[in-house]
Formats: sequence, C-alpha cells, structure tokens
Amino acid sequence: MNKVKQISSLQNPLVKKVFLLKEKSRERRKSGLFILEGQREFELACKGGYTIQIVLFCSDIISEENVRQMIDRLEKSPELIEVSQDIYQKIAYRESTEGIVAVARSKNHNLNDISIRNKNPLILIAEAPEKPGNIGALLRTADAAKLDAVIIVNSNGDLYNPNIIRASIGCLFTVNIATGKTQEVIDCLNKNKIAIYSATLTASCSYTEVDYKKPCAIAVGTEATGLTPEWLQESDQTIIIPMQGEIDSMNVSVSAAILIFEAKRQRKFL
Repeated sequence: MNKVKQISSLQNPLVKKVFLLKEKSRERRKSGLFILEGQREFELACKGGYTIQIVLFCSDIISEENVRQMIDRLEKSPELIEVSQDIYQKIAYRESTEGIVAVARSKNHNLNDISIRNKNPLILIAEAPEKPGNIGALLRTADAAKLDAVIIVNSNGDLYNPNIIRASIGCLFTVNIATGKTQEVIDCLNKNKIAIYSATLTASCSYTEVDYKKPCAIAVGTEATGLTPEWLQESDQTIIIPMQGEIDSMNVSVSAAILIFEAKRQRKFL
C-alpha cells in the first residue's frame, strides 16, 4: 500500500507545478502532462488507458479510503498526496468539486497513429474548432454516438485544456481522437475510401438525402466561416440542415449532433 504524503504549503514545488499545468498550455505541451479533476473524469481517464502519475486529494472532501478504491484498479499505483483545503482550492478549476485532482500523461494524437478497427467507420471531422465548450460538446456527442473517430483539423488549441476536459465531462478520454492538417486528413480519408460529407450552406442537398451506411466522414467547420474551400472541393457531397427561421446556421456542436444521429439512424444505431 502506498504511503500517503502530505503537503500543506502553497509554496511547495509540486503545488506550483500542478498550478502551472492547470493554467499554462505551454507547460502542458512541454512536460507532456495535464491535470484532470473529479471522480468521473478520473475513472474515464483510467478506462481510456491514460497513465496517472500523481493523485492529490483533500480529505475534507473525499476520504483516503475512497481514493484508494479508485486507484486500486490501476496496474501501476500513482503517487498519493493529501493536500490542505487551501492548496486544493488553488489547483482545482471547478466550483463544484469532488476533492481529487490527478496529474496524467497526455497521449499522442498523430493522424498516422490512429487505429480504426471498424470496417465501416463513421467519423466526425471538426475543422479549426476554437471554443473549448464547442470542442467538449462535440466529444460528448461523439461518445454518445460511439463514433469510430474524431479528427480535429488545423487546430492550434490544446486538447488538454482543463475547460475542454470539463466541457466534455471526461469524454476526451473515451473518444478516439486524431489531429492533422487539411490535406493530410483528406488524403487519409481518400486512401481508406471513406466518403466525405461536408456541411455547408451552399450547393448542398438536405442531410437526410445522403447515404451514411457506407464508410463516411461528416465534416463541420466554424460557425463564423464554415469549412474551408478544400473540404468543399474534395467532398463526395455537400449537405445542409434546412433552416426554417430567420438565421442560417446553428451552433456547430448542435449541427454535428443532428448529422451524426441521422447517420446512426440510417445505420440502425449499429
């Protein structure tokens, strides 16, 4: 059984390191580490095969016994540290908290390393998503629909931003995610004979008129500018969700959910 260490000083070097991992994308990229908070997120990260290095907990909120029950299932036990409430409030990023913060190692999401076992995959392509809330919502939808992969294109963001983890309620850890540039993603889809259906407002047919039962990828762009011309040129079909009100578009995560679950409906949710 791991002996529990205790930290009560805000000036402790580990506390400062965890705080930087919470606040700074540069620190996360440099170290290859990130923080996650909450029991559900912790369990999903473990289920997703993430390596947990350190677990910090506040005994005023969660008992050591409960924390040990959570880590007992791991192949390699992480370092276990009890922290004061002051420290916990400094390193935690949620208002409603569950008393546990973990330091974990991030994964490589290189497009070349993605593994898709399904011979008839359904994939979501998200081009240049910026808002953590939208990325989190897209990942929640992908998890709910059990998509084969989500490919994030031309993003300068940080997947392990705590706001993305929070918005995805831990689905970042359960979804098969890859990142890449436009042309390499298009080349990959073409090489694997995966049809591209791009959501756009022009020269499109209704999203319900497309056959999603074959291997396909649904591509969505930003709400402000939509997909770049490369996606429209390379698409097997451009598709649209007809609008009946005054506006001509919806939130990207809402649009993606409509398209994805139409595809699942056609596939009879298999």
